[in-house]
Amino acid sequence: MLRRYFILLLLGLVPRALAEGLPELGDAAQSSFTALEERRLGEEVIREIRADRSYYDDVEATDYINALGQRLVSRGSDSRQDFEFFLINERSINAFALPGGFVGVHTGLILAAQSESELASVIAHEIAHVTQRHIARIIAQQKQSAVMSLAALAVAILAARSSPDVASAATAFGQAGAIQNLLNFTRDHEREADRVGLQILEGAGYDPRSMAMFFERLQRATRIYDIGGAPSYLRTHPVTYERIADIQNRLERLPYRQITDSTDFQLVRAKLRADTDTPAEARAFFEQSLTERRFLSEAASRYGLAISLVRQKDHSHARKEYEALRRTAGAHPMVESLGCRIKAAAGETESALTCYRDALRAYSNHRALTYDYAELLLHAGRAEPALAVISQRLQFFSEEPKLYLLQGRAYALQGKAMAQHRATGEAYARMGNVRGAIEQMQIALRSGDGDFYQLSAVEARLKDLRKIDDAQRREQRR
Repeated sequence: MLRRYFILLLLGLVPRALAEGLPELGDAAQSSFTALEERRLGEEVIREIRADRSYYDDVEATDYINALGQRLVSRGSDSRQDFEFFLINERSINAFALPGGFVGVHTGLILAAQSESELASVIAHEIAHVTQRHIARIIAQQKQSAVMSLAALAVAILAARSSPDVASAATAFGQAGAIQNLLNFTRDHEREADRVGLQILEGAGYDPRSMAMFFERLQRATRIYDIGGAPSYLRTHPVTYERIADIQNRLERLPYRQITDSTDFQLVRAKLRADTDTPAEARAFFEQSLTERRFLSEAASRYGLAISLVRQKDHSHARKEYEALRRTAGAHPMVESLGCRIKAAAGETESALTCYRDALRAYSNHRALTYDYAELLLHAGRAEPALAVISQRLQFFSEEPKLYLLQGRAYALQGKAMAQHRATGEAYARMGNVRGAIEQMQIALRSGDGDFYQLSAVEARLKDLRKIDDAQRREQRR
């Protein structure tokens, strides 16, 4: 996680977005860090994060965390900032905000949260860091530093948000004093993020008392850790008795509110444990919780157990647990999706395809169903029906990169090289990799298997992408 940035920093090869995208400190007109610069820096970092093996791209879990985050943003904040929420596959308890509205959540935080409101309280706190533009304000105050020093400071704070170990290592080198000053300065914003985060929680309909409860539990946990072993969230977001007392004082003015956890929260927590533990460990955990009746949700425990059994290739037992899950949970898109995956994993291709078709009629907007259905069709060598499924969704959701990647694979099965690379280029463009998109469009033009109209469309798209790339290069040089 962000180790590439730290290594490049030590080698003097700071990424262009950091070295060039930050304001020119000697120019008074550039003394502030604009929203556009902030967004561009965030996009540069998030591209690196997506390429890192710790990036957790499970569709259902990602959709859940974005739905929760967008509920907080839309109902609890007047910010016009665009937000994107993503997951990091780390068992540590942490979350972090990047410039430009990108908020990362460690899987360990979701597993540690004892209620959905606790999870929401941490994400609301991170949203507040973004809406109050804390990172931008910090960078803008480094007006007397050299550009290289400022880039180092930006790397340090981003590393601290996601990987405290990297940030700690950074302080051992030449920028140590400046980096430590920056990290200390960010701590001064924690109280403001608490205040705004409580407002966001309250406005979005979650229990604001969950923030104090979660922070108190984390603080108690530090008593059994040494400094280096404390939960990551405490090392990047120091929690003091004064902060907790301040939160509790604000809570006294709010009415009591009892909030029930959503089914999605419970199922996603179970899925994360089933996917990130070893199959044997996950199976033992869920079997024990069901045997001893120690669970927050029986349906979630059965859901997690069924996933664990699929990972162990125990398909018959997985099917039995799934039937028990259906009786307990009833109809839910994540449950339906699991049922189809069990059939596919057991080699029952035709039954699984029927399952996906039926589930999509009931839950047409559930991305995982569409993706898994298309994947199974491609695995079965059925490019034409896969393209039909993909094209139908693209009519309404034309900005999903995964759809274009699947489309490219379908065209590859048909031997249509130009269409394959064109679709892959569209995927890259939507992932922010404009230069990669240009390269794919160039390959498409050289493929030699397109007609006049297809070639004209690719040439026009390539022209547009080059304009975007030129504009980005000019912006970076400013």
